[in-house]
Amino acid sequence: MIEDLVRKNRSCRRFYQNRRIDLDTLKGLVNLGRLSASAGNLQPLTYVVSCREETNARIFACLTWAAYLKDWSGPKPGEQPSAYIVVLGNTDIAKDFGCDHGIAAQSILLGARDCGLAGCMLAAIDRGKLRRTLGIPENYKILLVIALGAPKEDVTIEPVGPDGSIRYWRDEKGIHHVPKRELADIIIDSYA
Repeated sequence: MIEDLVRKNRSCRRFYQNRRIDLDTLKGLVNLGRLSASAGNLQPLTYVVSCREETNARIFACLTWAAYLKDWSGPKPGEQPSAYIVVLGNTDIAKDFGCDHGIAAQSILLGARDCGLAGCMLAAIDRGKLRRTLGIPENYKILLVIALGAPKEDVTIEPVGPDGSIRYWRDEKGIHHVPKRELADIIIDSYA
């Protein structure tokens, strides 16, 4: 059921780094992005994929992880992603990518969950460093990096507390808690 898949598709930031993801799996996930909706059907997204350890380490060095977790600088060695998909916008096709990359990334992450993997969309990127590191041409805008791997953490959905805070947190057991607003709080009107 799609709701179960969406509930399982939480941002995962710790992985079993030694569990490799092969290139065919990455290509299959990118294909889900390719098949996703695109504004005006322009299809301006392109991708760089990596499942090579040395390239993964260079991509990792360009990322910032989990801004709300002030005492955590990101996954430690052994818990880092075993693959990445860098989502790019081809400016020769479009100048504005709207929400195409969000739609494609969600399709990719749902596909990852469906095959037992997990991931995280990252937009806190040192784009200049990543561009130099991967040799990305200037006509490609770096939109997102999707980190992927076998999940090493439990993530649970919680109701937003009485203080109204939506900040995620980790408890003493390392379980990652993500507050979500109630459905009744986000539908402001309905017409039946």
